[in-house]
Amino acid sequence: MRLVKFNNRYPQSGNLLNHFFGDELLSAADTLKGGQCFDTPKVNIQENDDAFAIEVAAPGYEKKDFNVTVDNNVLTIEVVKEEEAENKKYSHYEFTYGSFKRSFSLPKDKVNDAKISATYNNGILNVLLPKKEEAKAQPKRLIDIF
Repeated sequence: MRLVKFNNRYPQSGNLLNHFFGDELLSAADTLKGGQCFDTPKVNIQENDDAFAIEVAAPGYEKKDFNVTVDNNVLTIEVVKEEEAENKKYSHYEFTYGSFKRSFSLPKDKVNDAKISATYNNGILNVLLPKKEEAKAQPKRLIDIF
């Protein structure tokens, strides 16, 4: 079973095209790339016999910036970060650490919500979603015929 992602439309800051052409060209309601904005981090999802694992590439943030929630079989990863005004003068500036929100529909009755854990290390947010015992693959067994 796969996790299904939602591409949330969430106010983004720092889009490259917005930088050059202004906010009129791309708004939060645009559906470029299926609603996914350029700032949305990339995600890897793995499944093994015991768990699902989600890796979110989000460098430049801190642990306290993340908000990971589960509600009605939907896992939501959200970051709200305001860019700090600096007194430095740049001739070109591309670093952006705007807000984003990604949601994933969890397989029904397969994930143990109480044991979901997350870690953030070296710019990667790792979310581990352990499977319930009854959802784990059972070993092959021989059935006796009477």
